Amino acid sequence: MTWSEMQPLLSQACWDTLYMVGWSTVIAVAGGLPLGILLVLTDRGGLLQNVLANKVIGQVVNIARSMPFIILIVALLGFTRAITGTTIGREAAIVPLAVGAIPFFARLVETAVREVDGGLVEAVQAMGGNTWTVVRKVLVPESLPSLIASTTTTIVALIGYSAMAGTVGAGGLGDIAIRYGYQRFETELMWITVAILAVVISLIQFAGDYAARSLHRRGGNAGAAPKLRLLKAATATGKAV
Repeated sequence: MTWSEMQPLLSQACWDTLYMVGWSTVIAVAGGLPLGILLVLTDRGGLLQNVLANKVIGQVVNIARSMPFIILIVALLGFTRAITGTTIGREAAIVPLAVGAIPFFARLVETAVREVDGGLVEAVQAMGGNTWTVVRKVLVPESLPSLIASTTTTIVALIGYSAMAGTVGAGGLGDIAIRYGYQRFETELMWITVAILAVVISLIQFAGDYAARSLHRRGGNAGAAPKLRLLKAATATGKAV
């Protein structure tokens, strides 16, 4: 296969992969962020302590995380068809990608939020701040560098999942590698897709690490006193709301 024949295939495959991973990431963050925070809030000593709810949520997350992605695709075929009207193509692949990524991201969020200084939480509570104020003004902003790093990790994992989704006709670079590289013995094309995936992952990892480090330095230079003054103003705003 010549380069002129490979180029349109690779261009479309790259776009399909970015499309699937992009939408799956948005859904995973939207679903995993509140779920991870809820795991922290409902834990022992949390602001919304509820041991039973915490155990149930944690167990559901653990079961979802333990399921191999290729099995998850098959298990969700009916659900995927009900939402998208099909089980083939990039739109259909977004469903299992998002479902698989939500519990994965939720656990990363839980770890990130647990690292927040408890003294800041206590300070906001002492100022009269409610749970929503603590989440919005302390837990999320203070854990933001770790949350960005967690999002980067999730994106990298989703790229790998999207390659596996290619085995069931979801499109993307994984589909090109299977259909052409493996089934048609186009070894050169297969290695090109591997190289493209490696470059994309490296760029995403670099951007994510840079953003996380920048936010960490900015937060680290703020100091405790300015933070408490900001929290006091934020708490007053939260009480007004």
